[in-house]
Formats: sequence, structure tokens, C-alpha cells
Amino acid sequence: MSSIGYIEQKKNSHLCFKLGNNKYAVNTSNVLEIMKMPQLDYPQKLPNNIVGLLKYNNFVINVVDIRFYLNIDISGYDINNELLIVKTDETIIGIITDKIIGINPFESAKIDTIPFVDNKTIIDSIYKQNQETIFILNIYSIENLLKGNTTLKDFDIPSLFPKDKHSLEILAARTQALSEKSGYSLMTGELHSKQKLISFNLNEDSYCIPLDYVKEVLKDSTVTNVPGTSDFIEGIMNLRGDYITVLNVKNFLGIRSKEQIKSDKKPVIIVHCNDMDMALLIDKINELFEISEEKIIESSEGYNAAKFIYNNQPYTILNIDKIYTDKRLIVTEM
Repeated sequence: MSSIGYIEQKKNSHLCFKLGNNKYAVNTSNVLEIMKMPQLDYPQKLPNNIVGLLKYNNFVINVVDIRFYLNIDISGYDINNELLIVKTDETIIGIITDKIIGINPFESAKIDTIPFVDNKTIIDSIYKQNQETIFILNIYSIENLLKGNTTLKDFDIPSLFPKDKHSLEILAARTQALSEKSGYSLMTGELHSKQKLISFNLNEDSYCIPLDYVKEVLKDSTVTNVPGTSDFIEGIMNLRGDYITVLNVKNFLGIRSKEQIKSDKKPVIIVHCNDMDMALLIDKINELFEISEEKIIESSEGYNAAKFIYNNQPYTILNIDKIYTDKRLIVTEM
């Protein structure tokens, strides 16, 4: 793939999630963070298009359920719901989801614009993938609706949230952990000056890759073993007709496995560097978030590019360029 083609593809990189019976997507350029559902505040005078308020860094942000805007029946939430934090040029918004599916590149030719939309229509295009329809959100329309203080149908919002003691304790603990984050404040005008990362686990240790390298995230990929290859080559995988190398990151870095992945479906992150794609086999895909670059400490240790502390947890950023140019590894596209 040419560098121009990759740049175009990055513009169409989307984070997909499920809510109710439908799948939706948001351009990754607008995504700040993914988190498990925390406890939200709900003052009595909120309009019904807002399901709660959340203190996020220096801001109190609105949290919405897009099904209110789409006139779709809404079921209750539980501790497994995930919150997607997105940004426009002026606003940060929380969107409730049932489950984050992953990051996927959308082919421009397969994106169909919906005709006759206005600035209050939160879905302006659709994408067909594997005979499924994914609805692409226009978060700027959500922003306009919030500014307009639109009141939708009357609904008992608090009744949607769990009331049992165990769930409330979990939600409260998540909110407390969020409030204890330090050093990652978003100052006015700084929404675009952050390092955006996707995190994952190798054993119990947390690692990251800058989102600029990430082409796709797949939670359950099928890998075909190739006999006679090095132990750090897990095999190859078919990515929509293109065969790409799958790198076992732990074996490549010399990290002893504490637990083998037994399932045939394995989590991988598809990275792009030097005009080539490669799949990184990891143990578990975690979250996507942004942090201030000034909090990142550069490192030249092994294949580490930098280290930092996020939410009291140490993270290591992998040096993708160094991995790609390693003499042991020849990345080829088949």
C-alpha cells in the first residue's frame, strides 16, 4: 500500500461499537478514551437527551444514549456497559455503548451518505461490512443538539441504571479511580495536543502503541501456522484477501509466557509502518486513551520508545519502527 493510500485510510479509520441491536462507528480522530461505565451524576433538571454528567479531567461532560435521538427502545444499563469519550473542536461528550467492537478501516467507496440530512441528524452515512450495516455517527450533530438543549420524550433516566449494592460499589469505584487520575488535564485549546494510544497486555504488564501506527484492532482473528519459521512468527492471517505476517510479540521481546492463548481466535493489532502491514499477537486488548506528551518519558531500552504512568499503572510504549527494522525480522506482504 502506498503512503498516500495509507493516509487516506487513516482518515477513514473508525472505532465501532454495539448498542442494542445495531452497530455504530465514530471516526478515531474524534475518540479520546474508552472506559467501563462509571457512576454518573444526574441532577433533576437535566433535559432528557442527557443520561448523566461525568467529571472528566477539568471538565464536567454530558453523557448521552444515542437511542434517544433515534427513537429506539432503550433497555437498562449494567456494569458491563462501556463509555466512549469523544471530542469535537469545542466539546467533549460521553456516549454509552454496550460493547466496543474494535477499530476498522472503512473503504471510502463503501461509505454511503444518507440524503436529506440536517445538522440535527446524528447519522449521516452508513457502511456495509460482511452483509452488516454500520451506522456512522456525526458527533457534531450531537454537539448541536446538546447546545440547543433539546428535550426528547419524557423518560425516567435514573431507572435505567443498576440499583443493587454490588453494582453501585463497582460504579463508584470506577468513578473514584477516574477522579484520581493526575497529570492528564485537558486545558482549554489542548484537545488536539495529546498522544493517542491503544493499550494491551503482555502477561500482566501494560504496553501501548501510538494510534498513528494502528490500522485495525481485531479481538478474534484466525492465525495459520507456517512450518519452519522462527518461534516469534506466529503465522499468517488473511485480512480481506491480503496475507500478512503475525508476530508473537512476547516471543519476539523474549518475554516468557505465563499463560498460553488456547483459543483459535486470537487478539491482534494490525500495525502499518514503512508501507507494510503486520499483525501483533498480544494477550489482551485494553483501552484507547490520550495523555499529555509532557508526561511521557522517552526510553531507548530494548524495543521501548517511552514509559509513563496512567491511572497509577505503569505503561511501556513499543518502538514500532525499531521492531520493523530488526535484522531478525523481514516483513513481507504476500
